[in-house]
Amino acid sequence: MKRIWSTLQDLRRYPSAVIGLVIILALVGVSIYTLIALPYSEAIRLWRGSEEDWYNVPERASPAWVNLFTAHDRPETITVNSQDGTVEKTVTPNSNNPDNATISIPLTFDYPYEGFPQEIQVFFKAKYEEKAPFVTVSWLTPAGEEIKIGKVAIKGASQRYPLSQDKDLTDDLGQQAHVGLLAAPDSEEPVALQGTYTMQITAFTFEPETDLDAELVLYGQVHGLAGTDHRRRDLMIALLWGTPIALSFGLLAAVFTTGLTMVISGIATWFGGWVDEIIQRVTEINMVLPFLPILIMVGIIYNRSLWLMLTATILLSIFTGAIKTYRAMFIQVRESAYIEAAQAYGASNGRLIFSYLIPRL
Repeated sequence: MKRIWSTLQDLRRYPSAVIGLVIILALVGVSIYTLIALPYSEAIRLWRGSEEDWYNVPERASPAWVNLFTAHDRPETITVNSQDGTVEKTVTPNSNNPDNATISIPLTFDYPYEGFPQEIQVFFKAKYEEKAPFVTVSWLTPAGEEIKIGKVAIKGASQRYPLSQDKDLTDDLGQQAHVGLLAAPDSEEPVALQGTYTMQITAFTFEPETDLDAELVLYGQVHGLAGTDHRRRDLMIALLWGTPIALSFGLLAAVFTTGLTMVISGIATWFGGWVDEIIQRVTEINMVLPFLPILIMVGIIYNRSLWLMLTATILLSIFTGAIKTYRAMFIQVRESAYIEAAQAYGASNGRLIFSYLIPRL
């Protein structure tokens, strides 16, 4: 403990070492959090999953923190679901036919942004035996205007209604639905009207015990801490799991490379002659080889296995300029008096290299 404390005291004299240590500790903390909060199997399931895992996430969205550097906040995703208990869904039976009923689902939300969402979609989940419900959709703006969006014939237990791709609605509004439904009236340039909106969904059922739920999603322009990709996946998953892998990769490569470089340099310095010449020539050739293109070539020709790339990284990093740096230091140590004393006592070459030269360095 005294030695560790003494080492830490020495590190305080080197600000770069302190900063580097803080960065490494932060990466270790992120790695531990990732292993606990996001198991590898779950991360793989999400990353390789279907669109159902990311259906309510915007596509190619920027990180949410970009709003800190913009004059007006970019819209974030807004979701209103009749199944989460916040929507007052009402079912009114038909007085003339008890098998028929009307389901009213008001999806109300506040829109505080000046910009427009990427797109608007509605997801229906229906429960019926043979006769599917028939749905009408309307839109109420903060200005009190009611816009008839359209009619939807439900086909199946789940159905998606992409408003932004509805050609008839686009023609009626004169612009895409995610702009026209939110645009302020009488504005020269399209600007979103802030306030409370309601998407009114009315479903007509034709069987007893028929049920319908709806989820409205206004896809924002920003999402999460890292944004999303073209498949709507949250890039934070890749960054979180990239941390422990990159950290272990870097530490293993650094430890093995430093150790092997020091051993090879010690052997070359001690034996000298043709051994030293061969190692120096190999080092000089390796120093002019392009490191990154070779790694890319190995990954393309063979595979992108972590262990293969780690092995290639170590092999390409052993014979670098550090060999010559260590050699210059080993030459000074080799001439020390205690090395001559060890030789006089009959120490072998291996003992001299591994017990006297390398520990001194």
